[in-house]
Amino acid sequence: MRIATWNVNSITARLPRLLAWLESSGTDVLCIQETKCAEEAFPFDELRELGYEAAVNATGRWNGVAIVSRVGLEDVVSGLPGGPDYDGGQEPRAISATCGGVRVWSVYVPNGREVGHDHYAYKLRWLEALRDAVATDAEGERPFAVLGDYNIAPTDEDVYDPAVFEGATHVTPAERAALGALRDLGLSDVVPRPLKYDRPYTYWDYRQLCFPKNRGMRIDLVYGNTPFVKARQDAFVDREERKGKGASDHAPVVVDLDV
Repeated sequence: MRIATWNVNSITARLPRLLAWLESSGTDVLCIQETKCAEEAFPFDELRELGYEAAVNATGRWNGVAIVSRVGLEDVVSGLPGGPDYDGGQEPRAISATCGGVRVWSVYVPNGREVGHDHYAYKLRWLEALRDAVATDAEGERPFAVLGDYNIAPTDEDVYDPAVFEGATHVTPAERAALGALRDLGLSDVVPRPLKYDRPYTYWDYRQLCFPKNRGMRIDLVYGNTPFVKARQDAFVDREERKGKGASDHAPVVVDLDV
């Protein structure tokens, strides 16, 4: 089974590339983040033509997550149980489902904006709620993973220049401690291999030629439990999908499982 995660940065803007990538990559299950569309505008029909079902948690504007699968889509839970509100309600940042016997979450962790901002405090509360919500599945016997845009670089090696990010979000001890709390549940960081260069970055800003200069970050992560990690055959960043006109600023992270 091939499972992937991809922040598409607007599924409407990226739809032709998304459909072409699904056809060419042989992906069975894709966790999508930042759909930026309301659920009624989601391309269910186009995906169905390729043989994919879809479960969506989206209200438009800036967030939105989805899971698309051609190996089944069962026991869908939309939202983060016990998750905090922000700006008057719970944002559409999480959805989970069972696909072909593998339980997956697609998550779009809040950005945090800047240290000390109320969005940063919200981010830490959200991550704490995520830990509580996935604890049972993390300890279970079936393959399970939380995939998505975590907006956290796990180590200094996961950013192109730690000095550039000093004092900023995405690299703070508190954010990295939240990842450590997930690992304490028995989840492991499934680090993909890069297709080019020596670090598997997954995000490159559109500005200042960051992509051609490889000024990236690894913030799109896969955290899997022991059965998931044992089933892993390969994992890689599909850097090629970041190239060219109309690309997202994130690349897909792909994991192959023997299940």
